[in-house]
Amino acid sequence: MNISVFDLFKVGIGPSSSHTTGPMRAGHRFVEHLEQQGKLENVERVRVELLGSLGATGRGHLSVEAVLLGLGGERPETVDPSFVAPFAEAVQRTHRLRLAGVRDIVFDVENDLILDASRRLDHHTNGMEFRAFDAAGSLLEEATYFSVGGGFVVELGEIGFVDQDGPLEVPYPFATAQELLVHTKQSGLPIAEIVLANECTWRSEKEVRKGIMALIEVMNECISRGCAHDGVLPGPLRVERRAPSVLAQLEAAPDGTDPLRAVEWVLLWALAVNEENAAGGRVVTAPTNGAAGIIPAVLRYIARFHPGSDQEDLMTFLLTASAIGVLFKQNASISGAEVGCQGEVGSACSMAAAGLAAVLGGSPEQVENAAEIGIEHNLGLTCDPVGGLVQIPCIERNAVAAIQAITAARMAILGTGKHQVSLDNAILTMKQTGADMQEKYKETSRGGLALNVVEC
Repeated sequence: MNISVFDLFKVGIGPSSSHTTGPMRAGHRFVEHLEQQGKLENVERVRVELLGSLGATGRGHLSVEAVLLGLGGERPETVDPSFVAPFAEAVQRTHRLRLAGVRDIVFDVENDLILDASRRLDHHTNGMEFRAFDAAGSLLEEATYFSVGGGFVVELGEIGFVDQDGPLEVPYPFATAQELLVHTKQSGLPIAEIVLANECTWRSEKEVRKGIMALIEVMNECISRGCAHDGVLPGPLRVERRAPSVLAQLEAAPDGTDPLRAVEWVLLWALAVNEENAAGGRVVTAPTNGAAGIIPAVLRYIARFHPGSDQEDLMTFLLTASAIGVLFKQNASISGAEVGCQGEVGSACSMAAAGLAAVLGGSPEQVENAAEIGIEHNLGLTCDPVGGLVQIPCIERNAVAAIQAITAARMAILGTGKHQVSLDNAILTMKQTGADMQEKYKETSRGGLALNVVEC
């Protein structure tokens, strides 16, 4: 296992981890490489091509703005969301771009940043080609990157590469849920402690705990911002933000009069996060931006409705959830452009279900069962964003999946942990289903609701 908790959960900006965060990282990585090679000062022109799914929905997902920011030296985890639109507008107006914040070049967005949905590279539908030229028009450097989901970016030359020195050895390596369960039996440790021990290969336990609490703080801040901001989301759909009005209704309702009131709070928190994401705000990929509301909503559910919950419960939740996320990332995909929304919302639902089951005192077997229930009933879920925007059906889909995760966890806790379908089999099925799924249902906005809903 070479994927850290902090690889899986990353701070970025909306609306998409694969179409916004990934392209920004790719742009930053390209100019960083130019600097390291001593070539940046000779660059006079840069040309970028966004291909496949990126080319199809890149405008709605702010991929163009993301690439410009990355080339300008910005990082997803530190960029100010309010800086995005003015920066991109300035580049388009002046035809000037300052590479890495230090090298001014002429940059015509219409001709130097091409979106080509008709061309798909072999390795992944989210391909990006970057080229830098000198004053004579000679090629200085080129690179091909792939945004493979959750903000992860790999370069063409890295695909299939095996480090000759080998990966860092962790105390509890696992590639499957079955291997993870074997570790829990042999060590007597819960899944969260297994993950924590592995994390301490890279950083101290104090740093791990501090980092996780920082992620939780960003999630909570995102909920607060989403609940405070009303109005209309960006784009032609004119989708109204609902979180503030839902919050007002819940605060006005008498306490204790409705046994399902907790469900409505969870719906609110998920809506708040995904409305903030759709508006380009700061979120935590969990494991993607399109599914960013599920884990924060269930975390808040624990903090508010689980009696006696404390910081350790929140740690247990995220550490356990990350173990499940690693399994999806390694054995299938968390990219909607690769396997549909089952890879985004389905994975997040499974992760949240596992984390909650652990907090509720579930055995490792019950936790694995919760994760399996969470994904099994999201199998085949398509990614068909209307208008190429992460709004319809994405926002409501997160709210529904957060409730599904809670249901899956509680169902598993009521059982013994024994079940017919293993999590490993469910993840394999998700991968196979994604391979069989038509391309129009994989974040291209060419099928499903995206085709049948008229944009206003």
